[in-house]
Amino acid sequence: MVLSACGGGGGSAQQPAASASGGGAQAAFNAAITGVYNPSTKKGGTLKAAHSSDWDSLDPGDTYYGYSFNFGRFYWRTLTMYKPGPGPEGNTVVPDLAESLGEPSEDGKTWTYKLKSGLKFEDGTPITAKDVAYAVARSFDKETFPHGPSYLNELLDWPEDFKGVYKTPDVDYSSAVEATDDSTLVFHLKKPFASMDYVVQMPMTAPVPKDKDTGAKYREKVVSSGPYKFETNEIGKRFTLVRNDQWDPATDPNRPALPDRIEVQLNVNADDLDNQIIAGDIQLDIPGTGMQPAALGKVLPDPALKARTDNPTIPRLWYISVIPDTAPLDNVNCRKAVQFAADRVANQTAYGGEVAGGEIATNVMPPPIVGQEKFDLYPSADNKGDVAKAKEALAACGQPNGFSTTMAFRSDRPREKALAEAMEQALARVGIKLTLKGFPASSYFSDYAGNVDYVKSNGIGLAAHGWGSDWPDGYGFLQAIVDSRTIRDAGNYNLSVKNPEVDKLIDQASAELDEAARAKLWVEVDKKVMEDASILPVVWAKSLLMRGQGLTNIAYNEGQSMYDYVMLGVE
Repeated sequence: MVLSACGGGGGSAQQPAASASGGGAQAAFNAAITGVYNPSTKKGGTLKAAHSSDWDSLDPGDTYYGYSFNFGRFYWRTLTMYKPGPGPEGNTVVPDLAESLGEPSEDGKTWTYKLKSGLKFEDGTPITAKDVAYAVARSFDKETFPHGPSYLNELLDWPEDFKGVYKTPDVDYSSAVEATDDSTLVFHLKKPFASMDYVVQMPMTAPVPKDKDTGAKYREKVVSSGPYKFETNEIGKRFTLVRNDQWDPATDPNRPALPDRIEVQLNVNADDLDNQIIAGDIQLDIPGTGMQPAALGKVLPDPALKARTDNPTIPRLWYISVIPDTAPLDNVNCRKAVQFAADRVANQTAYGGEVAGGEIATNVMPPPIVGQEKFDLYPSADNKGDVAKAKEALAACGQPNGFSTTMAFRSDRPREKALAEAMEQALARVGIKLTLKGFPASSYFSDYAGNVDYVKSNGIGLAAHGWGSDWPDGYGFLQAIVDSRTIRDAGNYNLSVKNPEVDKLIDQASAELDEAARAKLWVEVDKKVMEDASILPVVWAKSLLMRGQGLTNIAYNEGQSMYDYVMLGVE
């Protein structure tokens, strides 16, 4: 989910620039995009939140949804974090556990971070550099933790015989990450890398005390380093956060920690969740991807309801993986037939149209990514598909009468179900028959659409997908979804792009020090992926977010690509 040029000084979320007067703020469309809506420093109250699915994992080493990166900052801290608040500065990173941004060596292969003093876990024990190093090392194990990002696995100089802290507990991993003393953490990279400050804002650097680590069960009782800790945690049902009295606000100018309690319901039907937000029974829709189509018909025509919403353009692509492991999609022309046959207008409608869904996407990188260029290799006059071109491609791949395959989608996301149905209708026009299979979002990548064996044995040819940049340059957006070298047994966000030419271009782009030249190389990566026809872009995302009733300090944060959750308070 978001800049390759590290920036930003400190700054406090406790002194926002107001866009509306406190308390009785005047509701207005898009009021929380450029300013803080209903600013307040008042502490107290209960923030009521809900999620339309289960969490992938509450463990900071095993989570990769954008909402989790955002919400998790209530109970974890990382070396850096996105600067709180609205506007372009929200795309910059500022120190969190660290005293300052990282210090790179002259060759760019070593990064050093100094921790602040006075940091404590919820039980009062000091947080040291060793706890951060251990957290990074435990996240290396992608069998135990299939969901988490793999950037540090790929960037750091891990020992060849290191398989993780559980499988090889005696292997020294200091060649990759080491605590040289209680406050100094050093990362050793295999090659120069300029965006380290953006990587370490991810939850892999949230400290974990080794003596409290329970491996895969740690998600049941995470030890807090942030302003809140778990009071209750019923996996799959609900959890409650309360204040962590060992958190010292003097070490943390970025989190105002306004509510006394945060109550979260899980597996709430997405349409019901929207209705509860509208009615005021729930204040925060945790997934942060926008209102469902059923609610849009109520909200957009009603001036009072629309005035409670914000409609940002976000660095996210909703798309379909076209998986070459599944015949006959191992033939590029069969993949091109899918590209030409797709009805882009119907796909956009499935996501809620232009306002709530986004702009029809013709290539992979979204407009907010630095250096993005728009191009279209599979055009049609009305964006409803080119049936003739699709049939030509089918003939070229030896399937003139079409073929059958299976499309996966997240069953608890109504827009993905609508997308799958739109694809089923569009592809049927050229004889491609889809069987639609829905799976829960919480295990979609670990067990189903991101699991190599499941995809192969169940003939998954297409899979609904979404991706937001981890930071807004080509590497931060593309690498995790188009580099074939990131593919592991499970927890994959890329099972469709397996092209050596793409991998080679990624290496060229990530090593290019000239910013303009680097941006051009990322466009070449984008073009190569589209030539490969292994990603079918749907929309460059916009979302219609509704501000919950009774919330204060509401601001859309560009780094998080949703409301800045740790700023929120309640009246």
